[in-house]
Formats: sequence, structure tokens, C-alpha cells
Amino acid sequence: MTNNAFFRCFDIKTLPDRFKNGVVAIGNFDGVHRGHQVVLNSALSRARQLECPALVLTFEPHPRSVFEPETILNRLTSADEKAEIFKLMGFDCVIEQCFTHEFAAQTAEDFIETLIVGELAARAVVTGYDFHFGAKRAGSPAFLQREGARFAFEVIVVEPYKNAKGEVVSSTFIRSLLTKGSVDEAAELLGYRYTITSEVIHGAQLGRKLGFPTANMRFPQSFNFAYGIYAVRFRRADSKLYDGVASFGQRPTVDEAGVPLLETYLFDFSGDLYGEKAAVSFFKFLRHEQKFPTLEALVKAMEQDSSQAKIALDLSRPLSAIDRSLTFSDQSSVDLMVTSQDRQNRL
Repeated sequence: MTNNAFFRCFDIKTLPDRFKNGVVAIGNFDGVHRGHQVVLNSALSRARQLECPALVLTFEPHPRSVFEPETILNRLTSADEKAEIFKLMGFDCVIEQCFTHEFAAQTAEDFIETLIVGELAARAVVTGYDFHFGAKRAGSPAFLQREGARFAFEVIVVEPYKNAKGEVVSSTFIRSLLTKGSVDEAAELLGYRYTITSEVIHGAQLGRKLGFPTANMRFPQSFNFAYGIYAVRFRRADSKLYDGVASFGQRPTVDEAGVPLLETYLFDFSGDLYGEKAAVSFFKFLRHEQKFPTLEALVKAMEQDSSQAKIALDLSRPLSAIDRSLTFSDQSSVDLMVTSQDRQNRL
């Protein structure tokens, strides 16, 4: 089955029949890092062998935000970003199961009988080694395998993916790297450059006065990303790509108490981006944010930052097919089919 009509489903009860009897990868997949990609590629491979649909079953909002609402959850990828990556990988459909306390309270047996067997009629299920489900996380990979034998669906459990140092790659570890500005090391574990998507908003326009007009964006409030200057690639809604240099922080030279903003200066671009939703991919950390004694000193530093960013971007190469699609080639925007109801109304 091809994914020319990739389907994004927010209510499993509305899943079209053409996506049933397929292979389903299950997990939160925050970041869709290389460890997740091993699980996902295993599902894709099995679906090709069986000549059936390849699906992802994930959960929104993230379960941790439901169980620990007062704890800040530094999500690596939004639901939109994950869906885009799933399509780029070759999946036919993603089901974003609404995660609530009521859903979490169902037994592991109900999870299998209602979702996997009932709604999905899955031929095969693929999960990571640490996947747990059902009330009190009672369902384990071993339990899933036993139930698979009982209900006649195949279960594939994927072992942990480790980096060159023998460390298990996890979303938590990648988050810790990003809080330090280690975007290049994080990219190696993600398999693509860390990217945020947000709307371009109006700023104080000081950059324009200094000769460096910027596209200003608010970072996801829940993420503790390192303040500093970065070499970046900017992708517009029409998938046009632009190299640039970005500053994330509070602008201490001109506004010490400012709200943190991501300010991106695009090379070889002029025009109006206000109100446009765009993506910024981080290639290299150049330096920490700092306060300069004068605006002249700030401009000189910005010129040096631009030169260093251009060199870093010129030397960069794709880390994977996903990275190539997201940050190295102008492709038409990913057209995600959605069900008619607004997503926010279902969460």
C-alpha cells in the first residue's frame, strides 16, 4: 500500500477500513529518534512483506503530561512534526489516540481486545523493548506476545538502539543535550536536525534597523533550550529553504528582561513573513548569548556569526533520508489528510 494519501486519524473509531489488517508500530515516539526509527522501520519492513498497510499508533497529549500536569514536559516534537516524519518514512497512517485518565484506566487486556484486535484488526504489532500499557502499566512486551499468540496477531519486540559509546538512545538524553546547546550531537542521535515549528510574529524591529532583519518566533514554552547563537536552516510553508543564523534568548544588550524569542536572520531573502508558520532546523551552536557594551559591538558580532554560520551550513551533509527531506531539498509541503473535526476539540 502506498502512502500517497497519508491519513492522520484523531479518533480510532473513524479509521477507514482500508487501514485495518495492517502492521502497527505503537509508542509515544517523542523525537522520532534513531531508536524509534528502528522500531518504525521494522514495522515498515514487515508491512511490505505482508503487502498490507503500515500504521503508527501514538498518544496525544503525551501521557506524562496527563499524569504529571504540573511538571514541565520538554517535548522534542509536536504531534504535527511527528506526523510529518511518519509520512516521510513511508507510513500510510498515524492514529493519535486521545490519552485521558479514562483511557489510561483500561486494563491491558482491554487495550488489546478493544484497540489492537477490535478497532485495528492488526496482523502484526511492533513495539520497543520498554513499551508498557494498560492500567498501572501492567501490559508488558512479554504479555503482548502471549496475547498475540492467543488472538493470532504477530508481535515484534525491538531491542534498544545504542550509540557508538554503547549508551541507549532516549528522548530524555537528547533533551539533556539540547538544554546545553549540543545540537550537533543531538542531531546524530535523532538522525536529523532538531527542528521547531512556529508562527512568525512581530518584534521590536531592532534587527532591521541594524541591517539584520529577523523572523521572530516564540519557542514552545515547555522547552528548556540553551540560549545562544546557532547556524540554522529555515523552511517556509511552501517548503522553500533558506540558510540563516538565529539567536535564541532574551537579547541582553537591548532588553535584559525580554521574553525569550528565536530571531532568525535569513541570508539572501527579503520579504514579509509575518503570520506564516515556518520551521527552523538547528545545525550548529556558535556561541552563548552575551551582552555587548554598544550596538556597534553587537553588529560586529552578528557579522562574525553570519560568516561562521555560512561556513557551517556549507559543510553540512544530510544525516539520513529524513534529514535530507526536511532540511536539504525544497519539496512540496507534506499534505496531511485529517478527519473533519478540529483536532483541539478532540483532546
